[in-house]
Amino acid sequence: MKSIILAAGYATRLYPLTKDFPKPLLKVGNLSILDRLINDIDGIGQINEHIVISNHKFFEHFVNWKNSRSFSKKVTVLDDGSTENENRLGAVKDILFAIEKCGIDEEILVLAGDNLLDFSLKEFVSYQDVKKTACIMRHFEGEKAKLQKTGVAVIDENDKVIRMQEKPAEPASNWAVPPFYIYTRQDLPYITKACTPDADGHIECGTDAPGDFIAWFCSVRDVHAWLMSGSRHDIGDLKSYEEAQKLFAE
Repeated sequence: MKSIILAAGYATRLYPLTKDFPKPLLKVGNLSILDRLINDIDGIGQINEHIVISNHKFFEHFVNWKNSRSFSKKVTVLDDGSTENENRLGAVKDILFAIEKCGIDEEILVLAGDNLLDFSLKEFVSYQDVKKTACIMRHFEGEKAKLQKTGVAVIDENDKVIRMQEKPAEPASNWAVPPFYIYTRQDLPYITKACTPDADGHIECGTDAPGDFIAWFCSVRDVHAWLMSGSRHDIGDLKSYEEAQKLFAE
């Protein structure tokens, strides 16, 4: 299994902090967001490599970060070639970029590089090891306004995803879905299919948000939703960054 960390965004809502510095490398407490993520998953036995996808603007920041760290698993930093928010590839195309660039032909654990968790992803990987399908994570969210800013899943009594919405105006359930996913080796061709235009230029789904893919994918392949054992913290703006600083202060 490869871990793929999505870190190619431009975080415009965090300006001026991220105008010339990547959001995943911002410190929360005494560690960066990215360090906290990889410190957790580096000990998962199934994972053999961490792949960090950067844009061109911040690529050197991530290379310098990599050269100053020592993890038990190999770390690869990729430059997706984008230079500004307006020409970014989008999360789904970044996943495909990593698959093709690294020749991946095995399971992948996809993580957003700007989210913090107060539990270990080892539990999520263990859940997927039982289900043997693509898996997402879920948590109960009672506020409609927050559901409108995230993925929302409708699931059955066996945790199978019946329907998925990305940032819906009218959420179909209270199951919020953070941007953490596991795809099997057999799922990977569907990522290629979703990003490849047909003869008319049409593609299967949106490619900007990672949840756009799942919204389509769960209609063609089995996807299960693991109930998170803790909380996640999305560093989306200055307010949420300040809140995370307080929560993770050491």
